[in-house]
Amino acid sequence: MVELEITGTTVTVHVTGAHRVLALREHLTFDLSQVTDVRKAEVDLRPPWVRAPGTFFPGVIAAGTFRGKGRKEFWDTHFTGQGVRIELSGADFTRLVVDVTEPEVVVAQLRIAAAA
Repeated sequence: MVELEITGTTVTVHVTGAHRVLALREHLTFDLSQVTDVRKAEVDLRPPWVRAPGTFFPGVIAAGTFRGKGRKEFWDTHFTGQGVRIELSGADFTRLVVDVTEPEVVVAQLRIAAAA
């Protein structure tokens, strides 16, 4: 799981617990203006094929940075339906797929903050 913090126009994703080790990252930040789409992640969505660095066990966990065909994505999900997919443009990452406690609430918060 991760925690998202919206401060002004900046979003900070805090990786929590043992996932810091699995994802090899404590946090990442991006600007709200870089968000192009936010939605609940599909359970069958899979990361690009090159993991660098991170952890991936098919259908169990994807945690870390994944690359493929001009994409650089950050994943921290257990594929249980708690994921949020954040599409970005002009940021270090092109997509984030992360598990949160309340996906619908996070999607609504990010959409409202990005529209403001």
